[in-house]
Amino acid sequence: MSNTGVATEELGKTAVRSSSGGWRSARLIICVEMAERFAYYGISTNLITYLTGPLGESTASAAANVNAWSGTVSFLPLIWAFIADAFLGRFRTIIISSSLYVMGLGLLTFSTMIHSQELQVTLFFCSLYLVAIGQGGYKPCIKVFGADQFDGNDIKEAKAKSSFFDWLMFGNCITILTSQLVSSYIQENLSWSLGFGIPSVSMLLALFLFLLGTTSYRVITERGGKKNPFARISRVFVEALKNRKQTDVDNLKENLLLLPHQDSKEYR
Repeated sequence: MSNTGVATEELGKTAVRSSSGGWRSARLIICVEMAERFAYYGISTNLITYLTGPLGESTASAAANVNAWSGTVSFLPLIWAFIADAFLGRFRTIIISSSLYVMGLGLLTFSTMIHSQELQVTLFFCSLYLVAIGQGGYKPCIKVFGADQFDGNDIKEAKAKSSFFDWLMFGNCITILTSQLVSSYIQENLSWSLGFGIPSVSMLLALFLFLLGTTSYRVITERGGKKNPFARISRVFVEALKNRKQTDVDNLKENLLLLPHQDSKEYR
């Protein structure tokens, strides 16, 4: 069977199909994704309630803050995707962003225990946007990294890749529903510290599980000799700019050559 474009570990060793990737790694990544989804929806579902309750904001102000944060969460994956593809790679990006994610959730939980209203609000928003930064790096990489565990040129593994996305989606749906029900109940009826603390532990578990499979992952460094698409696109723009400048110079020279000779005594 063809093995073109097989994953290469970043330490320079060629990945061996029998001992890396496949369902052995993919199952772990599904569990990682479920734990992360539980953490994310555990804090995002009830943000307006927390802002209008313990933090004392108006409904309009709370909605505006949540919308601004949601927009940031949606935008940051674009930046992180570029960083991952151009510099860090998906594996390193997931580890770095997940660490920031855990740190943000931990600070978010800690902010609920502070008695000073001003300090509590400041720490809350700082930690909330740290969560956005971490989630922005994690989100665009984890699913693709899971797909990297299967060789698309192998018929059996190509079919397994399709099944991977099916199980990933199923697991996410179950986890999101569970997180919204459990977290909302705990936050509104028991404690906000506990309600934010459980998602923090869930994300810490996600990071632990991901690191647990480090030796079994197929980490793509290059596929089929193709270079980074963002680098190719940027070079296209650079070349286009150079060509435009050169065209302008050529047009100027051509126009000067076409200017009619003016034999006027006025300039003698």
